[in-house]
Amino acid sequence: MIISIINKTSLKIEEKKVKKIVDTFLKKEKIKTDEITVYFVDEKTIKKLHKRFFNDPSSTDCISLPIDKPNQKNIYHVLGEIFVCPDVAIKNAKEFKTSLCDEITLYIIHSLLHLIGYDDINEKDIQKIRKKEKEISLYMKKKNISL
Repeated sequence: MIISIINKTSLKIEEKKVKKIVDTFLKKEKIKTDEITVYFVDEKTIKKLHKRFFNDPSSTDCISLPIDKPNQKNIYHVLGEIFVCPDVAIKNAKEFKTSLCDEITLYIIHSLLHLIGYDDINEKDIQKIRKKEKEISLYMKKKNISL
């Protein structure tokens, strides 16, 4: 499996740790794929992507772009692309009194959940994805996996 990490920011990202988070998530959720890409982008870029794909020019923490459905039988399966904005993570970490590493890890988990079919459109979906985020975050912490 190819887990590509593309960092377009000045923040030092430990690729090996990001890959471990993604790999652990996929194994836990029993998702098979050949490829997934995680981009780290600045706030200007995330705003452009948000406008382009969701017609919303505001800033956001992360964006998920699913390509192939989870476990869809393809010759070559690409789960999708994730865009994470460390600029927003820095602001949110201060606001929510959490560490930057925990905030970015949460964005990766949240984005992966979107790639496998979770949504956060209505209140029921939001409760479901938040519960799953907590479950996976605890699982990662127990295994000592983080940025």
